Amino acid sequence: MIPVARDAYLFLIPLLGIAGALFLLRMPGWGLLPLALAAGVGFFFRDPERVIPQGPGLVVAPADGRVMVVREGVAAEGEGPGPFSQVSIFLSVLDVHVNRAPYGGKVEDLRYRPGRFVVAWRDEASRVNEQAVISLATSDGPITVKQIAGVLARRVVTWIRLGQELKTGERIGLIRFGSRVDLVVPRRVALTVKVGDKVRGGETVVGVFR
Repeated sequence: MIPVARDAYLFLIPLLGIAGALFLLRMPGWGLLPLALAAGVGFFFRDPERVIPQGPGLVVAPADGRVMVVREGVAAEGEGPGPFSQVSIFLSVLDVHVNRAPYGGKVEDLRYRPGRFVVAWRDEASRVNEQAVISLATSDGPITVKQIAGVLARRVVTWIRLGQELKTGERIGLIRFGSRVDLVVPRRVALTVKVGDKVRGGETVVGVFR
């Protein structure tokens, strides 16, 4: 049985309670509806174990989904010093939504930014949407992860705390119901993914520190 993220129980317990009550009242037809919804919630919040790749300088995907942006840029606020490379991953409602640390390091900054809910595949979503910005100080350089809400994803959940030491692939939070995650790394990271690639959080290597 695939485990589910702890946030799922906020939805599963009421739904299963309603289903159980309806079955006890001998209304199985009505009881199947909350039971089906509970199954859908369990599927969405699934949290499978992942095999974290081992090796020096390996940067892994922070989320499941499809790569929709690979670009280089000049550092902006919250993106660390120096030139950077960005990998943006779009998560559909069918993808695993538990996010993971792309690299081992210390949570140097953790900020929540209220904003809009533009569709996640539009480039402006990275700038204007509601998001949590996680800045990691690593032994090889700064890394930033942005958990970005979308049209359906109206809730960004972050499980980590400021100053926490993270291991590569460690769970850091989730985004509910379709979203986007941006990964910002120093440009000296040699990226190994391209637009259109399908990646798995904590498991797919997206770059290597040179």
